[in-house]
Amino acid sequence: MQWAFILLLAGLCPLTQGQYDEDSHWWIQYLRNQQSTYYDPYDPYPYEPSEPYPYGVEEGPAYAYGSPPAPEPRDCPQECDCPPNFPTAMYCDNRNLKYLPFVPSRMKYVYFQNNQISAIQEGVFDNATGLLWIALHGNQITSDKVGRKVFSKLRHLERLYLDHNNLTRMPGPLPRSLRELHLDHNQISRVPNNALEGLENLTALYLHHNEIQEVGSSMRGLRSLILLDLSYNHLRRVPDGLPSALEQLYLEHNSVYTVPDSYFRGSPKLLYVRLSHNSLTNNGLATNTFNSSSILELDLSYNQLQKIPPVNTNLENLYLQGNRINEFSISSFCTVVDVMNFSKLQVLRLDGNEIKRSAMPVDAPLCLRLASLIEI
Repeated sequence: MQWAFILLLAGLCPLTQGQYDEDSHWWIQYLRNQQSTYYDPYDPYPYEPSEPYPYGVEEGPAYAYGSPPAPEPRDCPQECDCPPNFPTAMYCDNRNLKYLPFVPSRMKYVYFQNNQISAIQEGVFDNATGLLWIALHGNQITSDKVGRKVFSKLRHLERLYLDHNNLTRMPGPLPRSLRELHLDHNQISRVPNNALEGLENLTALYLHHNEIQEVGSSMRGLRSLILLDLSYNHLRRVPDGLPSALEQLYLEHNSVYTVPDSYFRGSPKLLYVRLSHNSLTNNGLATNTFNSSSILELDLSYNQLQKIPPVNTNLENLYLQGNRINEFSISSFCTVVDVMNFSKLQVLRLDGNEIKRSAMPVDAPLCLRLASLIEI
C-alpha cells in the first residue's frame, strides 16, 4: 500500500512540472500579484505609484498643468511675431506695414508703431475686445481714416499711443477704462469740450507738439488726471479749470499772456508748473496767481515779466531767467522777514534779466536762508 502511494505521487509530478513549464517563475508572478493588492493602513497615499510616471508613460505638455499652450502659427498674422513666452502680445512694429493685420482674440498688447499705416478701419479690433495696450505711434494715420467707433468696444483698454501721426482732430469716442492717452506730435488744432467726456480714469494726457489754439473746459471732468502736457502749441489762454488731482502741468512754448487769479487753488495736489517761453506780463498776472502752497517748482522763464511775481513760501525752485526783471523785491518771497518766517526756496534763477546782484536787499539772506543757488 505504501509503495502504491509513492508510485502515484511520482506519476503526478511530471504533470505538475509540465503545467507550468511555460513559466518557470510562476510563483514570483503570484507573489507580485498578491503584493499589488496589499493595503497598508499606515500609508498616507496608498494608491499613488512609487514612481511618478510608471510603465514608461512620458510627462504631458506644460499647459496640462496650468500654463497656456504656445501659439500656433495660424494664430499669429504672418506679418507679425507672437512670442511663445508672451502669448498675449503681438509685435508688428518696424515692418513697413500699410494696413492693420488681423488681431487674434487672445491678444492684450499689440505693437504697430513705426510703419506706414494710414488708416484704422472700423471693426479692426472687434475680435480682440480684451486689449490693454495699443501702440500706433510713428505712422501716417489721418483723422478722416479713423473709424468713428473703432475704440468704443475696447472696454479694458488702458494705454493708447497715437503720437507722431497726422491727426487733425481728437479721436473718439474713447473707452472709460483709458489711463494714458498719447496724442503728441500731431496736427490737432482744437480740443472740443466733449472730446474727453467720460474718461474719469485717465491719469496722463499728452497733447504737446500740436497746433492747439483752444482747450476750453474739456479738462474739468478728468478727475483722475495727474499729468497734463500741452506744451509746444498755440494756446493764448490756459485751460478753463484744472482737474483736482493734477500734479504736473506743462504749458511751455505757447502764447499764453494771462493767468487768472487763484487759478491753481482748484488743484491742491499740484507740484510742478511750467509756463516758460510764453507771453506773460505782470499786467496779466493777479497778485495771488502763483500763491499756491502745494507748488514746489515753478518755471516762468523766457517771458516778458518786469517784476518777480509773489509766490508761496513753500516753493522750492523758481526759474525766472530770460525776462525783463529790473528789481529784486523781497516781498515776493516773504511777506514778513524775521527768524520764524522765511522762504523754503532752494533754487532761484534770475540770470538774463536787467537786474544786478547789487540790487539784492540786505534782508534777502534772512528770507532766502535755505537757498543753495541764486543766479543773477
